[in-house]
Amino acid sequence: LPLFVKNLFWYHMSRVRSTSIVKVFHAARQDLEIFHLLTKQLPKPIFDTQVAAMALGLGESLGYNKLIKKILDVVIDKSSQFTDWTTRPLMPTQLKYALGDVTYLREAYLKISSELHEKQRTSWVSEEMAVLENPSTFDSSPENAWRRMRIKKSGIEYLAILVAVCEWRERRAQNIDKPRQHVLRDNVIYDIADQKLSTVNDLLSLRSIPQRLPRNLLETIAKVVSSAMENPSRFVKEMPTEQRVSSYSQDSSSEELLKVLLKHVCERYGVVPRLIADSSTIEQIARGNQNKNLPVFSGWRNEVFGQKARDLLSGKIALSLKNGKVELHYS
Repeated sequence: LPLFVKNLFWYHMSRVRSTSIVKVFHAARQDLEIFHLLTKQLPKPIFDTQVAAMALGLGESLGYNKLIKKILDVVIDKSSQFTDWTTRPLMPTQLKYALGDVTYLREAYLKISSELHEKQRTSWVSEEMAVLENPSTFDSSPENAWRRMRIKKSGIEYLAILVAVCEWRERRAQNIDKPRQHVLRDNVIYDIADQKLSTVNDLLSLRSIPQRLPRNLLETIAKVVSSAMENPSRFVKEMPTEQRVSSYSQDSSSEELLKVLLKHVCERYGVVPRLIADSSTIEQIARGNQNKNLPVFSGWRNEVFGQKARDLLSGKIALSLKNGKVELHYS
């Protein structure tokens, strides 16, 4: 039996690695991170039905059950979702639920692909899949863990604390094999960096700090923060894009206009706004960041929104309201 299981595993891995077979996922990022961690490789080509659904305007971060209901009008029985999956043997209802997680993916993929082709958006999703197929997307090196965070403030001490605590969290998460958010949530790290909390008492006074966190871990975090404050340059090797543009005063009027433009574009194309630009990206553009490294200024995003955002801020586009709908006027 062990040999059979081993052979079965490698058979499936050979199909996963085959570039002639499309691997269909729903919300693929976490699954792909596991592939990358265990095999140092990523399956390709892939197709993420959740991302594709956003390109069709079906919903933001749409859950699998809701997607299948919308696309195929099939209701998946979720009664086994929160049962104990560690018990053996698994109950028939659990097996049925587990199979349901993949049974409808092929049919959903075919239908979504057809709609993307009809709307000429296949290339849009292909650009998003290229990001998920890139190993650098799943870089888990502790020293680069801060790159997943949104830089909210300027100041080298703030950034040094953010980098140091993110690095500590990543190392601990990998050592105990737990999700990063289980070790320490992002909002706690932001609060620690913002308030420069370098003692256990300071950390305990923080409302967002988990009560379950052992004192020895609080002591470790305090030491990490102190170290970052004593020698910020040890942790800050480069200034991120957001940090470079932090000298710009945030123009709230520009930000609001960009949001109106984004809403107009999304309504016109039937796309979920977050797929084009999240709130952080809008804020950066309003501050004057038009760096080509921002995804919104390349590929299909630039075509439908990025260039229009530039034109709006430079005065080449004016917005008006007619019959309750936004219209664009080029000067």
